[in-house]
Amino acid sequence: LGVAIPFAASMLPSERAKAAGAPVEVDLTRIAPAEMAVIEWRGKPVWVIRRTKEMLDSLKTAATRLTDPESKQSTQPDYAKNEMRSQNPEWMVMEGVCTHLGCSPQMKPADAKAEMGADWAGGFYCPCHGSKFDLAGRVFRGAPAPTNLVVPPYTLAEGKLVIGEDKENKGA
Repeated sequence: LGVAIPFAASMLPSERAKAAGAPVEVDLTRIAPAEMAVIEWRGKPVWVIRRTKEMLDSLKTAATRLTDPESKQSTQPDYAKNEMRSQNPEWMVMEGVCTHLGCSPQMKPADAKAEMGADWAGGFYCPCHGSKFDLAGRVFRGAPAPTNLVVPPYTLAEGKLVIGEDKENKGA
């Protein structure tokens, strides 16, 4: 028994291994509507946004100005290949890393029209080279970013989100 316990414990992932890519659990009950939480996973910021009805409605108005509105050339799990790019429309989960050169875009609310333009409905702006994304992480035409923001694998159930665990392939 004295040998078995340390041996069994050595089989568990180390803190370093967990930080390198083990799934990360998020309590969704702590995120208010229109709020964004930033979670670190695999050394990258992952944004978790609780979208409101107004935020979801803005996605429809942006579609005609997007490079890849149906996310056909973007990276996301199959269950996020939809207009909302998510399992559940209320929740957006995406890597906060611009697909152009890896900068971190900033969230810009709908009332930032003076800075972002009269037709701005809210989304993300990368100050490094000017890429703009809507609230589903889809890139606007004319931006240097070649593809939409990446949606990592995740599961979503009962007020809990697990980033790095695919609902169809546990542990993906």
